[in-house]
Amino acid sequence: MTTAKAARSAEERQREIVRMARATGAVDVTALATDLNVAKETVRRDLRVLEDHGLLRRTHGGAYPVESAGFETTLAFRATSHVPEKRRIGAAAAELLGDAETVFVDEGFTPQLVAEALPRDRPLTVVTASLPVAGSLAEAENVSVLLLGGRVRSGTLATVDHWTTKMLAGFVIDLAFIGANGISREHGLTTPDPAVSDVKAQAIRSARRTVFAGVHTKFGAVSFCRFADIGALETIVTSTLLPAAEAHRYSLLGPQVIRV
Repeated sequence: MTTAKAARSAEERQREIVRMARATGAVDVTALATDLNVAKETVRRDLRVLEDHGLLRRTHGGAYPVESAGFETTLAFRATSHVPEKRRIGAAAAELLGDAETVFVDEGFTPQLVAEALPRDRPLTVVTASLPVAGSLAEAENVSVLLLGGRVRSGTLATVDHWTTKMLAGFVIDLAFIGANGISREHGLTTPDPAVSDVKAQAIRSARRTVFAGVHTKFGAVSFCRFADIGALETIVTSTLLPAAEAHRYSLLGPQVIRV
């Protein structure tokens, strides 16, 4: 009886930790111990269990939620987290444009920052499923924007489904800037929603070159739908918060890894 009660309370506690992490974006061991009225070691044990189940990723002193089929952060939330890091990454990714004349820019806040960093002093055609990306570039004099049609997802303000992928399949694009909810050496690039996964996969198929731009917390995270292998990428752009040794492991799979 006591064991069953303890097991139930552990499950309830872990559900509450996941709920709090998803509501706030991250949880802290000390604060959780206080809020849940348990020892810090109990919280650490809960976080290990939740990480093993793919629900959280542990950090020094806490954890943050992993995006999954049942949980995905909104674009509004992404615009408030790791913003200086994302701006550095966006600017560095945009510098990889080279002589590309046609560019795909993915949905998401980091790709949006890539779009805002693209040069405005030469002709450029940008294909995107993202309404915010299209809006940020629509008035640029030298930029021609092609917005892919389809169903608009409320959380990310991006189009998906067969209309989107069919239109995208008709293009040959010089360079695709791709985001993901998770990137791992074992499982490649992943995202929670199958419809989003289809758009990303088609963008990579349509592009001559593909650049992934993402913050360090994406690495090692695994979401529901796999849309590309690491070897499909020409370049990975992230920050120096990803350890050099880990960046090297990704580079062994094919892409150049740039840390800024």
